[in-house]
Amino acid sequence: MPLFPKKSKKAKEPLTENSVDDMQRSGAPSQQNAKEYNGATGAPAMSNQPQGPGGVYGTAVAPRGPMMGKDRRPRLVFHCQLAHGSPTGKIEGFTNVKELYERIGEAFDMPSNQIVFCTLNTHKIDMQKLLGGQIGLEDFIFAHIKGYSKEVNVLKSEPALGLTITDNGAGYAFIKRIKENSVMDREKDVCVGDHVESINGKSMVGCRHFEVARTLKELPQGGSFTMTLAEPRKAFAEIGPRSSKNAPTQAAATPATESQVKSGKETLRLRSKGPATIEAIPTAYEEIAIKKVDDLLESYMGIRDEELATTMVDYGKNKNNPNDFAQAMDQNLGDFAFPDEFVFDVWGAITDAKAGRI
Repeated sequence: MPLFPKKSKKAKEPLTENSVDDMQRSGAPSQQNAKEYNGATGAPAMSNQPQGPGGVYGTAVAPRGPMMGKDRRPRLVFHCQLAHGSPTGKIEGFTNVKELYERIGEAFDMPSNQIVFCTLNTHKIDMQKLLGGQIGLEDFIFAHIKGYSKEVNVLKSEPALGLTITDNGAGYAFIKRIKENSVMDREKDVCVGDHVESINGKSMVGCRHFEVARTLKELPQGGSFTMTLAEPRKAFAEIGPRSSKNAPTQAAATPATESQVKSGKETLRLRSKGPATIEAIPTAYEEIAIKKVDDLLESYMGIRDEELATTMVDYGKNKNNPNDFAQAMDQNLGDFAFPDEFVFDVWGAITDAKAGRI
């Protein structure tokens, strides 16, 4: 008898090319310091890179009047800047990443599809500070928008290209990591943060990270292929070689100082289905379980996705047996078609973390 009789979907062929990370949570500076982010005292210098449709994206639109929820409580308000430099805007009234990008577009009078990704509490392209499914209630948001497009021709001389792909949850996949001494590391025009627009003329806009990874994996070894990439727009002081390790100038330095940063006690959890909710930060055992499940995702599926791992831990932490957990996984994440042995190992990781065995 199979371990999970209610699981009906067949397992898909695991991805082995290009592990995929999702966006990670970060620390939180106080919103009381929002004024220090504005103007010449905090915002990075404006860039000479090309403007998108609608003119210079750097003018914050006056916020709308106070907004109240159905229960008459004020909505949460977050402060935001464009990463290449802008005044500070106020963002409110969103329940998922797509709506967040729409609100940012409204605040800065620009199309929301110009946003490649957002970082929390730093304007730099820091992949450890990516905005994912959770935002600390005191986090400061920086939006990175599309700059130059470029086309690169690559010879796939090895089975693995050395790219880690993630996505912004709103239709744009981009490069999160480039493995040292890999095929892509030798392509100096390919940089962390670049949005993958197309591969061999096939548009990747709207594709999830695992779909882009699969497309790259299936390219034949020994052949050449073409990628069209869009790099994030940078502040003028940050433009330089990919390997540059020079310290940023004062104009481009991260606005928040160490004394301004503190840990938030709650986060806003954004969901693809259903409303956003305010939740406590994960407990110590949940953090351990999330990391272990993320490791299992890479081992079994060839992807890394912390938000997906967090969702799995949420489904399992209150279940009493593996069959109930497997049924919840099948009902909510059936499209991934996880193999039974993976589900069993995830259950083991959650229970081991809860019992303090790992």
